[in-house]
Formats: sequence, C-alpha cells, structure tokens
Amino acid sequence: MSTRIDPSADVSEQAVIGEGSSIWHLAQVREHAVLGAGCIVGRGAYIGEGARLGDNCKVQNYALVYEPARLGDGVFIGPAVVLTNDHFPRAVNPDGTLKSASDWEAVGVTIGTGAAIGARAVCVAPVTIGEWAMVAAGAVVTRDVPAHALVAGVPARRIGWVGRAGLPLEAVADGEAALSAGTRRWRCPRTGSVFEEHDDTIREVAD
Repeated sequence: MSTRIDPSADVSEQAVIGEGSSIWHLAQVREHAVLGAGCIVGRGAYIGEGARLGDNCKVQNYALVYEPARLGDGVFIGPAVVLTNDHFPRAVNPDGTLKSASDWEAVGVTIGTGAAIGARAVCVAPVTIGEWAMVAAGAVVTRDVPAHALVAGVPARRIGWVGRAGLPLEAVADGEAALSAGTRRWRCPRTGSVFEEHDDTIREVAD
C-alpha cells in the first residue's frame, strides 16, 4: 500500500511518514513529526514539530495536534480537536517583548492505544488519555482520563465506561458473579468482553 500526500499539503522533508499513510488537502506536518503506517491526516489538519503518531491513527479535518503530543496505535482525533501544549500561554513576556521558542517549554498530550477524541474537544496538556477511552464531542479535558473511561462536559467528567468497540459498557447483574465489596462487573454489548471496575479503574477479565 503506497503513501499518498496531496500536492496542496505542506509536509516537511524532515518528517517521517509511515507506509500507506494518507495526508489530505492543505494539511501540515512539521519537522521531525513521525507518523506510523496507515495513518490518515484530514484536510487542514496540523501535526506539530516532533509529534509522534502510532500506526493506523486518524486525524480528522482541521484538528490541531501540537507538539510534543504522543499518540498510540489506532487513535482517533475528531474534526477540529485541539491538543494544547502550553500551561500558561502568553504572546509576550512580562516586559512586553514577543515570546520566542526559548521563553517557554512545550508540554504535550499523551493518548493511549485505541482511544478516541470527539469533534471539537480540547485536551489541555499535559493530560494523559488512557487506552480505549472516549472523550465526547465538545469536552474540555483538564485531568487524566483512565483507560476505557467515557468522559464528557466542561470540564470533562467520567460518565461511564466503553469497550474496544466504542459502545458504552452495560452493568452485569449482581447475581451473575460473586464479587468483593466495591467491585462491579461490566460487559460490552457487541463483543461480550467482561470488565471489572475497582477504585475508579477498569480492566478486562475472563468471563
């Protein structure tokens, strides 16, 4: 499978683009960015200098992935998502001089394998989004998101759990399994995978 870069895209010669990736109209991929195999970068999207994407990531139209973001394999970035990189953004220093790259230290967003960020969501660095988590459209993420968590709102709060298929997990009836105090079981309605929740984290277990 060949790599496809639209002629209107601005891709640095110093970027590394994996085999079979596609970069569409007016997208920009900066110096030293690394895209894995089979990635898709949509129209007008921005991949910052030194950002790293795993294999089979999808970055939808007009999303902004600012450096030094780190994305695992199979991450979905929805349209107009923003991954920020500055704790205390200012255009100028206290003395009024224009800030340069040496006047601040970039901090990145880290996103685990299979996670999905919904349209127009904002992830405020340096948060970490766990594997297979889902951030709802329009959410503003200001703190770390556990693996498989479904978060929504401003600021984002966990409102449920999701499986690898992206569907909300369904609670397993108490009578179906004997569990220790404080532990609940959940099941994916599509795959049938079973998860145990304990102390605000969740993990897949044998049924």
